[in-house]
Amino acid sequence: MSPEGLITSEFDDAAIIDTEVDAVAVVDVESVDADDIAELELVVLDLDGTTVVDDGLVERAFLRAVDAAGIAVTDDELRRARAFARGTAGRSPIEVLHALTADEDQAQHAHAVFESAYAELVADQGLRAVPGAEDLIRRLRAIGVAVVLISAFSRATQDRVLDLLGWRDLADLTLSAEEAGRGLPYPDLPLTALLRTGASSVDGMVVVGDTESDIASGLAAGAGLVVGVLTGAHDESALTEAGADAVVASVADLVELLGLDELEADAPDGQNRR
Repeated sequence: MSPEGLITSEFDDAAIIDTEVDAVAVVDVESVDADDIAELELVVLDLDGTTVVDDGLVERAFLRAVDAAGIAVTDDELRRARAFARGTAGRSPIEVLHALTADEDQAQHAHAVFESAYAELVADQGLRAVPGAEDLIRRLRAIGVAVVLISAFSRATQDRVLDLLGWRDLADLTLSAEEAGRGLPYPDLPLTALLRTGASSVDGMVVVGDTESDIASGLAAGAGLVVGVLTGAHDESALTEAGADAVVASVADLVELLGLDELEADAPDGQNRR
């Protein structure tokens, strides 16, 4: 257990991916035990910043929201709100707004503006999947590993994202914070994913995300492996300090980290491992 009281996973050292080139390779995977990965049952993947390219849309919608609701209006207030939003990336927008104002009506107004502003931005600019994300999900499911997509977004916003990407049926399950009880950094989302998919043990669960909150959630849930990715809000140092067992350039690098090629080779033809 960490000094902060979080339950840490059984992997102690961080494996780091060199991100200076597009095609990266694992340079230290000693902390990943092949026997544990062979029992892989469930991969929990964050949406925004992990499997979906953000392009700053969440932050832009958030700043519109705090401005419209009067939470942050001056340039200085907006700068502070932006810094707070970046530091709490991965958490539910309504929870972040509650932290900025004690006025419930003001927080709810801001959240409504956030939802509409984000919908407008993604409709106008579109969304892109992180390269390799969809292929990874399909390959995992093909060998019987369950995949769950989680998000701090409301269910309505999460569905909008899934529809724009054509991902409604891509994963075994999708979960929003409101459906799990509490959002990140609490363990509710990964544990709800485990229960809903029927996975037998937290040791066979991998949690992947781009924020410190994702890492904290995976650790608190006792996941066998907690992986940070560098395609979103937080950098390698932040993710490592948060306790990630491994940090990779993107979800595409999970193919190598998890030994997916070997797992596919061992899977009976035409049969799932689950």
